[in-house]
Amino acid sequence: MKEKPIKRVAAIHDLSGFGKASLNVVIPILSSMKIQVCPVPTAILSTHTGGFENYTFLDLTDYMKEYINHWKTLDISFDAIYSGFLGSEKQIDIVSDFIDYFSKNNESLVVVDPVMGDDGVLYPTITADLVNQMRKLISKSEVITPNFTEACFLLGEHYREYVNLDILKKWLKALSKSGPKIVIITSVPEKDSTRTGVVAYNSYDDRYWKVTNRHIRALYPGTGDAFTSVIVGSLLNGDSLSIAIDKATQFVIMSLKASYGYNYPKREGILLEKVLDTLNMPTTLQSYEI
Repeated sequence: MKEKPIKRVAAIHDLSGFGKASLNVVIPILSSMKIQVCPVPTAILSTHTGGFENYTFLDLTDYMKEYINHWKTLDISFDAIYSGFLGSEKQIDIVSDFIDYFSKNNESLVVVDPVMGDDGVLYPTITADLVNQMRKLISKSEVITPNFTEACFLLGEHYREYVNLDILKKWLKALSKSGPKIVIITSVPEKDSTRTGVVAYNSYDDRYWKVTNRHIRALYPGTGDAFTSVIVGSLLNGDSLSIAIDKATQFVIMSLKASYGYNYPKREGILLEKVLDTLNMPTTLQSYEI
């Protein structure tokens, strides 16, 4: 039997040359959590799309098939398959096939971060067709991590500034019924505008979870990638869902606080390097509730 000394993740995301987002966030976080990252690039951008103009965008749809076909000849396996930003709706079928092939016997943790938009609008490269296809992709996942905007698009709901907890529970369960066993919605606006939250539903034990924290009024691209990457790493390292959510939330808050004190363009993303070492420190769990 071949020995696999550490856990291994196939990370299906885009690569931006400049800016802390996607693979530039996924790889260092999971590597710091002692997990091997095997990237499958979906697109190459000169910068990410948050706050930059005239960026270059290379759709790697056709190349992905050749890339993955080589992997199929290597007899490799993955403890997790983790997808994020996709370059086109055609990539949904490629990712679906990847999941079917490399998650044989459903032994791999499949996490889909349906990266599509924020603040009620879609990102510039996301089409209505991709949104429709994303609904199919999440049906193959075990865990999904949409932000509040993306949850609205997946459910066909109108974006609104606030929804109460009863509605959020219905949304969580509705998303779970479409396939994923665990649904985590981030950036959930609270009635108190000074606070924001994360809500989750675990269909394995029919329990809901919530983490609320003070809203930091600073927008940095890539925080969603950071959050989901910590979720993936925590679950692979044996943490419970509640602990994983707490760790991911605390890490993002720490990243924001570490970055906010510096006067640099926020579009460059969080100062990830300043907080990576905290991922292996003992975590003080204090914020999650049932």
